[in-house]
Amino acid sequence: MSGGPTGGHTTGDGTARGRDATPSPSAARTGTVLAMLGVAAFSLTFPGTAWALTGLGPWTVTTCRVVLAALIAGGALATLRVPVPARRHWPGLLVVAAGVVVGFPLLTTLALQTSTTAHAAVVVGLLPLTTAALSAVRTGVRPSRTFWAAALAGAVVVIAFALQQSGGAPTVGDLYLFAALPVCAAGYAEGGRLAGHMPGWQVIGWALVGCLPLSVLGAVLALSAEDVHLGGRAVAGLLWLAVGSQFVGMVVWYRGMAAIGVTRASQLQLAQPLLTLVWSVLLLGEKLTPAAPIAAVAVLVCIGVTQRARVPATRAVRTPAAGRAQGLTAAERAPGATGGAPEGADRIPEAAGRVPEAGDRNHPPAGANQDNQP
Repeated sequence: MSGGPTGGHTTGDGTARGRDATPSPSAARTGTVLAMLGVAAFSLTFPGTAWALTGLGPWTVTTCRVVLAALIAGGALATLRVPVPARRHWPGLLVVAAGVVVGFPLLTTLALQTSTTAHAAVVVGLLPLTTAALSAVRTGVRPSRTFWAAALAGAVVVIAFALQQSGGAPTVGDLYLFAALPVCAAGYAEGGRLAGHMPGWQVIGWALVGCLPLSVLGAVLALSAEDVHLGGRAVAGLLWLAVGSQFVGMVVWYRGMAAIGVTRASQLQLAQPLLTLVWSVLLLGEKLTPAAPIAAVAVLVCIGVTQRARVPATRAVRTPAAGRAQGLTAAERAPGATGGAPEGADRIPEAAGRVPEAGDRNHPPAGANQDNQP
């Protein structure tokens, strides 16, 4: 999707020249709060899954949560008469659907059949690094060495703490957990990019609606093949997965990423395993060691460093000949308008909402608005 140049303005060697770009203080605060709310919602996903598995099979849990969330999203899209996204956005929505709607939920649910929530927290300890790496490859953004060092240190702390809690013995569930990493990271990175062109709730909303026919068929097959013993915890867990984790959490998460960038937002997830462990104590009766507060402080320090580290955003630079012939317009400076600057989520958020894409200068992308609001 960021292959050949469309605007024709690149550097002489075909590469793009970057500059440091950070959101305004107000946008940064708002985006950070939204991303943190998303992390809080996601921290309840594993305990919610454990509750749902008390009365439902893993395939039933996965397919039913998607169906319920898709019905909510579809109702919101229909009520607000949101236009169908442009064709160019659907490949990205397919990545979001495969990653965060189907792939990650299914793989982690299968893992939680044999793994505890504490052990499963390993996956979200590695997820920020995986998301940042895929985002860098996808958008051309190259975070600073300080950023990577702090992110790596935070991931090491989280992984060591989670493994210490669970004993660290590899299990069959680990295969599912590690397979879920790149799948979810790809969905996060692509969703954050799309949130620069349409409101975040529409990103996850259309991804859910697109999966509805397949998820309905899957739910019918799963309900006929797996035992169902509905109880209070099973129903509560399934409802939280559908409403909180699958829809509301993704809405605020993608809006946060659109404001502060995929890479910075992903590092806030370093706190998610610790939050999950807290919920595991309160909701599942698991016990924590005295190492918990030490790990929490260390992770918070790493998050603070990553948030302050400079993350450059790519920008295309025209050739001298092109510059003499014609100045760059706002649309041509937009990410995706040149081959040297692929579309990226790590951009100045104000520009993402008000600059239309090249090739459609008079009309914004379908579903987008100037303030990136629902």
